[in-house]
Amino acid sequence: MFKLVCVTNRSLCREDFLTRIQQIAQSGVSGIILREKDLSEADYQILAAKVLTICREYGVPCILHSFVKIAIALDAQAIHLPLPLLRMMTQEQKKQFRTIGASCHSMEDVLEAQKMGCAYVTLGHIFATDCKKGVPPRGLNLLRDVCRRTSLPVLAIGGIDKDNIGSVKNAGAGGACIMSGLMACKDVKGDLDILEKAVNEHEI
Repeated sequence: MFKLVCVTNRSLCREDFLTRIQQIAQSGVSGIILREKDLSEADYQILAAKVLTICREYGVPCILHSFVKIAIALDAQAIHLPLPLLRMMTQEQKKQFRTIGASCHSMEDVLEAQKMGCAYVTLGHIFATDCKKGVPPRGLNLLRDVCRRTSLPVLAIGGIDKDNIGSVKNAGAGGACIMSGLMACKDVKGDLDILEKAVNEHEI
């Protein structure tokens, strides 16, 4: 099943961040990656505890980001890491999680993440996005190539919307990560329904 995963950025929210998280958790999203890299460890821990509570209430997987020790302390089941942080994880730390994912930007990254025990990877940015202004997108060709050469589920990220999400699925991705589309939209459930419809309509 093609997954739609929310990647957070609280600076994009129109309202209280936790209110938005609750709306997203209620919407049927496949998971939420709490990516708030500007926070200190202490502030991230406070926020993560609240987000985990909301996600558990609605049965939505919550994937913490970057702060391994905090994730272990909060008994989080999943962690997502940039490769440099993944390389620093000990085997004992890895055993604390059911799911480990990594942010990748090339075939080499993906193969390394696979060797280090990841259950999935994100790959991006696939399309032009305001989050990476001035940086050329890596495109569907890379996504297609990576999906052919790895056994891991690949979640595409970067500039994905209703107009191009079908091509992401057809390239072989197991899902898509959405940031601004779910953080800043007026109607979370309505926008998620539109994305799901677009996925199904463009299916080969």
